[in-house]
Amino acid sequence: MRARAEVCRVVRWGLCSLAVVLAVTAIAGDADARGRRHRRGASPAAQAYQPPPASIVVDANTGKTMQATEADSPRHPASLTKIMTLYLLFERLESGKIKMTTEMPASPHAAMQAPSKLGLQPGETIKVETAIRAIVTKSANDVAVIVAEALGGDEPSFAKLMTAKARALGMKGTTYYNASGLPHDQQLTTARDQALLGRAIFDRFPNYYRYFSTRTFDFRGKSMRNHNHLLGQVEGIDGIKTGYVNASGFNIVTSVNRGGRHIVAVVFGGRTASARDARVVSLIESNINIASAKRTIPPVAEGIEVAEAPKESKEKEQTVAALRVAATAAPEPAAPAPGSTDPIKPVAVKTVTVHAGSMRTASLSPLPSDSRKLAPAPATSGAASITNIVTVKGETPQLPPPPGAKPGVLGTLPAKVASASDIVPIPAAEPAAKPKSAGGWMIQVGAFPDENEAKLRLSAAQSKAKEQLGQADPFTEKVAKGDKPLYRARFAGLEKEQAENACKHLKRSEIPCMLLKN
Repeated sequence: MRARAEVCRVVRWGLCSLAVVLAVTAIAGDADARGRRHRRGASPAAQAYQPPPASIVVDANTGKTMQATEADSPRHPASLTKIMTLYLLFERLESGKIKMTTEMPASPHAAMQAPSKLGLQPGETIKVETAIRAIVTKSANDVAVIVAEALGGDEPSFAKLMTAKARALGMKGTTYYNASGLPHDQQLTTARDQALLGRAIFDRFPNYYRYFSTRTFDFRGKSMRNHNHLLGQVEGIDGIKTGYVNASGFNIVTSVNRGGRHIVAVVFGGRTASARDARVVSLIESNINIASAKRTIPPVAEGIEVAEAPKESKEKEQTVAALRVAATAAPEPAAPAPGSTDPIKPVAVKTVTVHAGSMRTASLSPLPSDSRKLAPAPATSGAASITNIVTVKGETPQLPPPPGAKPGVLGTLPAKVASASDIVPIPAAEPAAKPKSAGGWMIQVGAFPDENEAKLRLSAAQSKAKEQLGQADPFTEKVAKGDKPLYRARFAGLEKEQAENACKHLKRSEIPCMLLKN
């Protein structure tokens, strides 16, 4: 009897244990199912995807790639997406369209975002500066959406702005579909693109970039630590952002400034955060000491493409150069100096109309005009320059010919220089336009310590305001500021209304602009 009783007790305990195991299994299954539902937006294929590591190290002083592994292979950016979200936010701050104290409201769509988030409720607001800190440290997805809706109207529209900005920066392998980096099968980037973005945001917004070094963030009585645990742990690291989704692993973009050397290192595909950090630290220490201590490239700029001159235009360029030299052989009194101080002194000459296709200047991309009006560059000791080109479409010069001048299709030139080589033929006569004088206004779009930077700004402004600046004369003006030169980036030959419209258009494109009278 005792034996049978013992057997019954064992059976009862076994049944109880089996019931417990089944219950735990069911709970775990529910939790896993909730987790799968939580990772909405990612397909089953994306959830199972285990990408190989990708990395790159770029010398920010020279632009040289120092290390690359799968640097151009597509990866999901995860929360590295928020670097571009902040880039667009910094642009609005720089232009003055919003302020650090501007309150941004949380919508129901923003409030429903998955963690990590601050947990703002619909109708609550958050200041811009608080939003920046929350995105940098907490990587708050709800706040990223709040920014997107405040700047773009809605998140999909803002994502299109993000993608357009990526293209302008040269990020050819990057496409955005949301502002946070939450899983989306088609939201892709590359390690090389993220290194470029890291350099661009550092160069473009030095005053705002410092937020990426924020170690802790206090919000409503809670202190939150930056997800980038390398801040303060590795010498010279000043930012910038970490990220994780299952489809891409643990990622990081980091910037290191040490002893005048500046590198940007990117790692994708870490199995754990600690493995990712160990990999990026190894890359930093292997490359920082051999990086250049001297900056030799201009800041990363947007939309700068200098097209090569077509072969058939070389003859036209040679003719233009000949005309410029010929014109400077008979100088007239110096024209009024542009600007108020530190003037340049160009030689005033007769201008002529050239009916030709697009042509390339010595330093800038082609202007979109079909007709060119040429004037000689400022006289310098040594040789004539062909940098300054004034374009006035459809204009016919109305100047009396000097004694002994010969007529030509370009207008009139002094007899001693008029020859076949000075003529650019046109296929057919065009209707004469109403004569008008060149505009007496100019605009300045920046002043830089390096002439190449000034030329890049001219090209950027030209690409942003083709309609307004297609007829303008782009030039750089060197002035002395203390012991160092400064190069002003300017467009001349504008009427006042044209100059005002150009400035308004450029400011809307986040390019500073100042109106000046010749």
